Amino acid sequence: MNTGVIKAYIIKEIAELIRSKMLILVYLLPSMILLLFGYGIRLEVTHARTAILDYDKSKLSYQLISKFEHSKYFNTKVYTKSENNILKKMKEGKIDIIIIIPENFEKRLLKGQATEIAAFIDASFPLRGVTMESYVEGVIIDAAKEYLKGIFQEKLIKVNYRTLFNQSMRDENAIVPGLIGVILLVVPAVLAALLIVKEKETGTIFNFYSSPVGKLDFLIAKLFVPFSLHSVNIFILFLWATYLFNVPFKGSFFIYWLISEIYIVISISIGLLVSVITKTQIVALIATIIITIVPGFLYSGILMPISSMKGEAYIEAHLFPVMYYNHIIYDTFLIGQGFSSEKNVVYTGILIIYALILLTLGTVFMKKEMR
Repeated sequence: MNTGVIKAYIIKEIAELIRSKMLILVYLLPSMILLLFGYGIRLEVTHARTAILDYDKSKLSYQLISKFEHSKYFNTKVYTKSENNILKKMKEGKIDIIIIIPENFEKRLLKGQATEIAAFIDASFPLRGVTMESYVEGVIIDAAKEYLKGIFQEKLIKVNYRTLFNQSMRDENAIVPGLIGVILLVVPAVLAALLIVKEKETGTIFNFYSSPVGKLDFLIAKLFVPFSLHSVNIFILFLWATYLFNVPFKGSFFIYWLISEIYIVISISIGLLVSVITKTQIVALIATIIITIVPGFLYSGILMPISSMKGEAYIEAHLFPVMYYNHIIYDTFLIGQGFSSEKNVVYTGILIIYALILLTLGTVFMKKEMR
């Protein structure tokens, strides 16, 4: 290993990054992604446009309407129009939920008879529809229990809910740590892919082919630049998450840093493989984005828990490193078990194996010769 050659290549790469203004994107792009998606992705549904038709006009129905009106999840309006007119408004996209309280609703409940409330929910987006359905059901059950307290008390089962790990139920706590996994997978891979394929496209790779510089020295110098630059992003993203988004951090910062460094090695190794295979920067860029962004969002656990996946999706999730990394990251932010959890230890080992395999493949496929 020739440290002088490695140092010269590193200085050359940094100078080119500064000259091409790409150094700005190295730090601007991760922060922009975190800010845009951190504020933009919302799993909670608030102010759903709700229309209520009250045919009962009883004390219970008024109390139920009041529950809807005083909830942040609903933007409620009581209508006297026909059901067909209200359904037409929903088809036009002006209403999200329709609640129809039938006649004799209160009387039937007081007599202990089964009764129903009609609820029409716009499920064009299934996840949003399921969320609104659970909100509606919760409000109705809560209003009925409150009104009928003492009448059917012996028949009621009280559930004492306690939320763990994200007690405030904030979207930011669930989304921002997962975004760190997506960002540190995509951005370092893109930079690593462009650094080598750029040499092919401009022809400067022939300087390496004709020189006595070893392949290992060349790769170390090329990969050290994205690794060291994005190591700084580990701290920047942590500061954004904890101080701007107020995400709690309950685990070990050392574990967060160590796992993130291993993860960056995986990311730049993916970029190395793409760069070795492709010949132009645009092809390398598109290929890297497809390989990293698509599985990054699908299998990061941001939008859907991995445990809820079935069949091929569940298998595919375990083939990508983002699932293992994000499991540990969510633990460091929200739970704090660290390496006392056997699962975290196993996942750390899997990430190390990923890094070694990808680095080895990139080194093997990189040839110091014209093809």
